[in-house]
Amino acid sequence: MDRLIRFGVSLERELLARFDRRARKTGHTNRSKAIADLVRACLVEDEWAEGDEVIGVISLLYDHRQRELSKRLIELQHRHYTRVLSSQHIHLDHDTCIEVIVARGNPKEITRLADLLRASRGVKHACLSMSSTGKAIG
Repeated sequence: MDRLIRFGVSLERELLARFDRRARKTGHTNRSKAIADLVRACLVEDEWAEGDEVIGVISLLYDHRQRELSKRLIELQHRHYTRVLSSQHIHLDHDTCIEVIVARGNPKEITRLADLLRASRGVKHACLSMSSTGKAIG
């Protein structure tokens, strides 16, 4: 681990109070960890804006009874096989499934894949969670 550096931050009283409430709500035990997590989140956003290789987790909620949908989702993943690292299919109830797809590639490729999957008829909800390969945020 890199050597820790202490530094001071000046904030308005109310802003700090709101930050502390949020930090407690999210389970942070101290301000330093909460601030470090915010800095990393910012760096991940930069990585997605400028990066060459990122990780994306695409979650799809859909009705498996929709004609040809399962086949289309699989075909899209196979068409992008160099980016899809893994997928998991989960049965939520008799009609509803969720597919969780982990993809790796440049941000535009991952976003395009998520958009194609989201646009498939029968997909009720889709979410792309951005993450890092870890190289840029240490």
